[in-house]
Amino acid sequence: MKVVKKILLGLLLVFLVAQFFRPEKNQGDITSIDEFLADTNPPEHVKVILKESCFDCHSNVTRYPWYSQITPVNYWMADHVNHGKGEFNVANWDGNSVKRKDHKFEELIEEVKNRKMPLESYTWAHANAKLSDKQIKAIVDWAEQVRFKYSLMPKPE
Repeated sequence: MKVVKKILLGLLLVFLVAQFFRPEKNQGDITSIDEFLADTNPPEHVKVILKESCFDCHSNVTRYPWYSQITPVNYWMADHVNHGKGEFNVANWDGNSVKRKDHKFEELIEEVKNRKMPLESYTWAHANAKLSDKQIKAIVDWAEQVRFKYSLMPKPE
């Protein structure tokens, strides 16, 4: 019994010390998404969907829930956010070519239609981020309009 008690005490000590080490938070300026919104011009109901279901992981502005203060959850979340931003970051929108923007919207449509986004692990904790069929249609319709706009723009090679 003493060995089990020592192991549990050691694990508790490691857990407590780990709380002092945290990853950097993803909290940039909210205006970092303005270029994306201006360029893609989503209707108001789509903006709400994007804010609730996408921007936490695909922008430089993440809203952190209370449990994100607990190590190792905060490292897991940081990894998800960094991966999401690496795939599609609306905060860096202005620096992308028209060809890349179009490709990102092609991917967005595919991921949303196939219900791969938002991630299931995100919607477990953010029930309001789970997309209904109506919301998926709204996003896809808007994204297709944006792609049409991009198709009319010159694409330097």
